[in-house]
Amino acid sequence: MDVLERLRQLTLERGWSVYRVAQEAGLSQKTVYNIFYRNAMPSIPTIESLSKAFGMTIAQFFSTEDLVAVTPELKELFNSWITLTPEQKEATLSMMRAFHRDT
Repeated sequence: MDVLERLRQLTLERGWSVYRVAQEAGLSQKTVYNIFYRNAMPSIPTIESLSKAFGMTIAQFFSTEDLVAVTPELKELFNSWITLTPEQKEATLSMMRAFHRDT
């Protein structure tokens, strides 16, 4: 998937206009317009700004697979998970499954 195709996909998923993309990314409307309608290739810093606007890293932007954004909460969860014993991990998973069934 190329940059323009990915931008169009993300914009469509969110229902954003070119103006909204520009606002969220902190870019000029002209810059975003040129990318969408003149097929201008954005620079790496522009791609980084666009990625952040969509709440993802550059790697996630270019990934063809579903990736989960690692929020501070998830990072804390992962760091805590690493220190658990196998028994604690199983107990934690059981508890999380029970929470999931209740919703």
